[in-house]
Amino acid sequence: MIDCFIYDAIRTPRGKGKKNGTLHEVTALDLATQVLNNIKNRNSLDTSDIDDVVLGCVSPVGEQGADIARTAVLNADYSQTVAGVQINRFCASGLEATNMAAAQIMSGQSHMTIGGGVESMSRVPMGSDGGAMVADPKVAIKNYFVPQGISADLIASKYGYSRDDVDSYAVESQKRAKKAWDEKRFSNSVVPVTDINGLTILDHDEHMRPEATMQSLGSLDPSFAMMGELAGFDATIQQRYPEVETVNHVHTAGNSSGLVDGSAGILMGTKEMGEKYGMKPRAKIKGFASIGSEPSIMLTGPADVTNKLLKNLGMSKSDIDLWELNEAFASVVLRYMDHIGIDHSNINVNGGAIAMGHPLGATGAMILGTVIDELERSGKSTGLATLCVGGGMGTATIIERV
Repeated sequence: MIDCFIYDAIRTPRGKGKKNGTLHEVTALDLATQVLNNIKNRNSLDTSDIDDVVLGCVSPVGEQGADIARTAVLNADYSQTVAGVQINRFCASGLEATNMAAAQIMSGQSHMTIGGGVESMSRVPMGSDGGAMVADPKVAIKNYFVPQGISADLIASKYGYSRDDVDSYAVESQKRAKKAWDEKRFSNSVVPVTDINGLTILDHDEHMRPEATMQSLGSLDPSFAMMGELAGFDATIQQRYPEVETVNHVHTAGNSSGLVDGSAGILMGTKEMGEKYGMKPRAKIKGFASIGSEPSIMLTGPADVTNKLLKNLGMSKSDIDLWELNEAFASVVLRYMDHIGIDHSNINVNGGAIAMGHPLGATGAMILGTVIDELERSGKSTGLATLCVGGGMGTATIIERV
């Protein structure tokens, strides 16, 4: 197998995914285009050397529909020989896209690729693409379909996480994110979004609420109680998990991931491609995996895929220095830490999506970039990035600092 090296990892800031968000005026295509342009310019690339661009996008409809990766390639004035493909593995799309791009290099089919993702949640709302899993009663009933927030509350109820537990985790995420920004830990990765005149529109993650406290979070109403009770989703999930007598609705807007806009890209290539451009490898892809998990609880896949990947690579958890799990909901991370047996001090050390937001198609690539930056900053060696996935899946990647 050919070694696949990561040479660059960049992302945009995350803009609030609402009409009053700063990036609402910027299309998903422009976000992806600016990422590709930054990769090209930062590394002085002849883009004809790039074989493929693989981008995750979870709601590929309307202005971010069709094959946004190929459109972004052309919009960024890359060589017309550069292919582009859009993929969707729900919340793990950005990491899955990176894994697919890496696989091309590791198998010898490509020499240089870009993986990443994009999502403009302020312009193309989550769920715009529909789908039988949600809309077709025959499919939904068969799989005990419930919205993700109900699944997150089920995890809290089944594994014993209280409102204080999830709020406490959220407060810590905000503190860590603020410290990371204050110490400029993202300065090598975050590229400002600019307008047509090159003027900066946004240069920081604007979803953060560092002033959050247990008291302020405690005043928020549960986000999913009404749909659980009135829409019947609590009863649905209890048919699948009858041992859970009551679904305790603990998740709110304050301890769940924020809806945001953003894009990210990871530049990968062979050793020879790096030498051609005088680029120093930052990390090497050791391996990756995806797995299916029970679809109604939905969000427990990260533990399963972590165990699968470690086994595939002949590794143990003691070989991992740094862990990064997307903070879709606080209970997801709490359950993961308990199941894998890792300390909070080693996971999401710079905060996560509860503080900074979750631009669905891009988040996986964003957190992989965060792992690279943190391995370099801390002098550590090996990191694992993983995400829970809608419909019951998990995706994970292990990298080693070079």
